[in-house]
Amino acid sequence: MVIAVTADVIGSRRLDDRAGAQRTLDEAIARVENDLPVADRPLRPTVGDEQQGVYPTLAAALGSLLLLRLALPDTVGLRFGLGIGPIGVVPSEAAASGIPEGPGWWAAREAIDRVHELEQRAVPGARTWVVAHESEPAAAHDAARLANAYLLARDQLVTAMSERARRLTYGRCLDQTQRSLATAEGITQSAVSQTLAAAGSSAVVEGFAQLGLR
Repeated sequence: MVIAVTADVIGSRRLDDRAGAQRTLDEAIARVENDLPVADRPLRPTVGDEQQGVYPTLAAALGSLLLLRLALPDTVGLRFGLGIGPIGVVPSEAAASGIPEGPGWWAAREAIDRVHELEQRAVPGARTWVVAHESEPAAAHDAARLANAYLLARDQLVTAMSERARRLTYGRCLDQTQRSLATAEGITQSAVSQTLAAAGSSAVVEGFAQLGLR
């Protein structure tokens, strides 16, 4: 089950420093890939504000994209469309590596369009969605539905977090102690504990653990 991921930068046209935002995004992607090297092809810019990546499993994509959301500052946000389906490359003399193509990418585009709809209407905190291409077996569609049920709750929690709460949650996902996080933040361990509790971080951290990536 290959997972194609399309991401776009939220409000990219309104950013005062688009180049600076891209640098921040590139650094966050590199950090996540260093901490959790699970991608077949890490997210990379394609055109405009779009990024594309490929993951070997749905769990790998969900875990990596969670860490990326947690790693980004308030000034840069992403939406993600995950597509389940075969992917390939169309040869092109103008593109050395070819042009990404296939049902997985079509499903990822459908998924990110769905995120836009949810965000603008019923679920403002939505940032991630999964679509299995119609050619995929029933098990893939079941997996997408279960993942989306999880993502609706996860995204709501992460979207509501402060920048500090996201940093602390990132650290806890990677098994860093509250004491080490307190030292890095220049705050007390009690303050770390209170911030994590107020943000609902334990549910996010446990959900990450259940993905079985570490």
